Amino acid sequence: MQADLSLRKNIFWLSGGSGAGKSTIARRLAQKHGMVLYSSDETMASHAKRCSPEECPQLEEFKKMTMDERWVERSPEVMLDTFHWFNGEAFRFILDDLATLAERTRVIVEGFRLLPHLLKPHLASPRHAVWLIPTADFRRSAFESRGTLWNIANETSQPEVALQNLLKRDHLFSQRLERDVSTLGLKMIAVDGRFSEDDLLGAVEAHFAIQQNEDSRT
Repeated sequence: MQADLSLRKNIFWLSGGSGAGKSTIARRLAQKHGMVLYSSDETMASHAKRCSPEECPQLEEFKKMTMDERWVERSPEVMLDTFHWFNGEAFRFILDDLATLAERTRVIVEGFRLLPHLLKPHLASPRHAVWLIPTADFRRSAFESRGTLWNIANETSQPEVALQNLLKRDHLFSQRLERDVSTLGLKMIAVDGRFSEDDLLGAVEAHFAIQQNEDSRT
């Protein structure tokens, strides 16, 4: 049975598409407000080891594939529909980790694995979650600036094909997030480069009402 965190008012969730700046904004929020940062990306390897083949069948299939089978020989649509993390496998381990961690301190949780339909039942309030949705151009620019654009693609026999598949898959994932967030009445912020990092930080901070929450604790 997975943990229920809906009564934990000290947990804030920051999710969205890849390249949107989630990690940077979450790190700055944690530093500014004395919160613990929990990166769900950093727990993927651990959670993959803990998840049984029965509970994570898509992960098991992914492990068996070569790099070309993963990123060259399938369409972006199939990649989206079969990618384990995009479909919530091992999500319960995030909840289990936080059930203990959040007993002691306030936590900012970040990562693309925080899918709207899985997360909503565990929110203390809709104000405790926000999704950053990058445009396709912003995502590519972010990967280029990090120097990570070709990391995965270059491990295949056809890097150009793999890169285009990856970018399309991630764009489709962002579109799905945008649709699901809207349907569930949750908060989304579009990331297209028009706003500075400080502006984005302020928008997330305002939605979370963190300063207001701090004032109420004093």
